[in-house]
Amino acid sequence: MATMVMEKLVCVLINLQQIKEVPRMLTLAAPSMPGTVRDSDVPHYFRERYVCSGYRPLNQGWRYYFLSLFQCHNETINVWTHLLAFFIFLVKLGQLTETVDFIGDHHSWPLLVVILSSLIYSALSATAHLLGGKSELCHYTFFFLDYIGVAQYQYGSALGHFYYVVDENLHRHVQGFFIPFATVLSCLSCLGCCSGKYCNHSLPTCAHKLGQVIPSALAYLWDSSPVTKRLSLWSTDSNDPVMIYHFGQVALFLCCAFFFSFPLQERYFPGRFDFIGQSHQVFHVFLSCCTLCQIHATHLDFVGRRTLYTNLHKSDEAVLFVRLYVVTLVVCTLIAFFILSKVNKRLDLKNKSK
Repeated sequence: MATMVMEKLVCVLINLQQIKEVPRMLTLAAPSMPGTVRDSDVPHYFRERYVCSGYRPLNQGWRYYFLSLFQCHNETINVWTHLLAFFIFLVKLGQLTETVDFIGDHHSWPLLVVILSSLIYSALSATAHLLGGKSELCHYTFFFLDYIGVAQYQYGSALGHFYYVVDENLHRHVQGFFIPFATVLSCLSCLGCCSGKYCNHSLPTCAHKLGQVIPSALAYLWDSSPVTKRLSLWSTDSNDPVMIYHFGQVALFLCCAFFFSFPLQERYFPGRFDFIGQSHQVFHVFLSCCTLCQIHATHLDFVGRRTLYTNLHKSDEAVLFVRLYVVTLVVCTLIAFFILSKVNKRLDLKNKSK
């Protein structure tokens, strides 16, 4: 009996010793992270207006930037807001696969595009904010990928709205060109965002901001026109629950546009919102909620308006629209790589002149 007790005590002592070694092992596995720096310590193209501190130092190893996911800096909230949104959208997709036949039912493909485009933009946005601070080339590369994500999400939104939300009257007027024009606007949005980012070294902040905002605003006005028309016919006596979500996505997107365009908190209290509370962080939260409302509304319309949209759209139209989604993705990628080649040339000239 005494021998068994002694053996158990020895095991407990060994386990305690191992527990005490955990902090040292973690320290060896993940060395202390470099601290954040002020805006004066990073190039101007990394700086955000009125954000004075919390920047990560440049030219560290990739490991540092991946581990900075768990460090407090001025991009932490931007990364986590869209990273969490990505997992929420993924869970939503998993739930829908239990009731929606995404393989056999062609009419469900626009709904799938809406969800996939949401997953892609949130993943690329989180990646850009996490890894875009490594170097100037990485900054442009990852944020150009982010803009590809935004553009293809704009197309996904247009497709979902045109396929499930549009009424017969509007469909009759725009059926031949609504989706092709949405493709053009998505590509212009990608071009405007990439060009604005590329020219931010030579143009005032407001100028390159307009290059990003105006094409995206035009794309949103066009893409959401079926929702706007539907809301204009909405009666308070209607008991259709989907209208609340359509109204919610519009209201939330307007909040997104406001906080993206006007960094009020930082402007009036510079330095006070460097780590949390920035306008761009608020923009991320509103955009994630807007997308979730949009996915839910699209699914409700997919279920509740089947008779209408199956009459308006032939099943082979869904195949065509999915192909146009792929075209949009490819063209936006080519645009981003074209602007990135100009960035590479400018960086080469800069390095040679040193």
